[in-house]
Amino acid sequence: MNDPLLAPPIRLTQFSHGGGCGCKIAPSVLRDILSDTPFASHLAAAYPDLLVGIEHGDDAAVYKLNDTQAIVATTDFFMPIVDDPYEFGRIAATNALSDVYAMGGQPLFALAIVGMPIGKLPNEVIRQILAGGEAVCKQAGIPIAGGHSIDAPEPIYGLVGIGVVDPRRVKQNSGGVVGDHLILGKPLGVGIYSAALKKGLLSADQYAAMIAATTQLNTPGADLAAIDGVHAMTDITGFGLLGHLLEITRASNVAAQVDLAHLPLLPGVAELAQNGHITGASERNWASYGHEARLPGIADWQRALLTDPQTSGGLLVSCTSESRDAVLDAFHRHGFAQATEIGRLQAGNDVTIVA
Repeated sequence: MNDPLLAPPIRLTQFSHGGGCGCKIAPSVLRDILSDTPFASHLAAAYPDLLVGIEHGDDAAVYKLNDTQAIVATTDFFMPIVDDPYEFGRIAATNALSDVYAMGGQPLFALAIVGMPIGKLPNEVIRQILAGGEAVCKQAGIPIAGGHSIDAPEPIYGLVGIGVVDPRRVKQNSGGVVGDHLILGKPLGVGIYSAALKKGLLSADQYAAMIAATTQLNTPGADLAAIDGVHAMTDITGFGLLGHLLEITRASNVAAQVDLAHLPLLPGVAELAQNGHITGASERNWASYGHEARLPGIADWQRALLTDPQTSGGLLVSCTSESRDAVLDAFHRHGFAQATEIGRLQAGNDVTIVA
């Protein structure tokens, strides 16, 4: 594999206009596109065993098979966020499986989604991307059982993730309750790191931290779903912490307060943000939902920490005071040392960030 801090023979990121979960369509644009989707309000009545559909923008669909089993189905793919093909494959696969974990499920198998500029990327580079995805699936204990490939102008890789969950333990973004504690599993700053990486300003240690964070499978999901008092769960990806927290508050009809000082950050992220290493997706995120947030006394660079698109980000859990310690213990057992409480849910209809 290539040294990430030297110019490799093939720079994957030069083939794409965006990278990682920063490729997502802006939240406001997506809401507009889906606003007239005719089947959104009729799915529950037409398909009573469809436990989770598109109503609240949850991480995956869930379909009940019987009283103890439901299928979790999701798909996720994007363009390269790093130049190393093997690491790109690992990051994309980890990110895709995260949605299964976020619903409280366990992955069963995956299908590969592959779009590559054939003739521009050597076959060996493409093989390395696929090998990275296979390595993550092996770590998750599942096979890549098939997939689909096309000749595309930009490199695209991801997975369809299929999992299983007990219907009684499905976790959505709509279950938050006033008074709940908010626990975040991974540090923030992947988008800021990616912006610095493109400019050659990311240190070797920071690059290693980026890879470690984005390839850490969100395996605590099933254990968290089994804890009494866990009301809601989602993972933090392209819409940033603030965007995905707003999905919880909207769907749960609550408000939230987050303590900026308690946010876990990747090493050096605050300094990089202060120096202007912000992605375009971060600005699009703020333009989409900034009117729903109150940030008194928050500087622009601090705001960027909240809207920064996270590729393969952490789980965000809403839980009771009584279950708070059990939630943190579950994270720590799975190796998420920086999991921490970042705020509370409260009555109202917005998100307030306090410095």
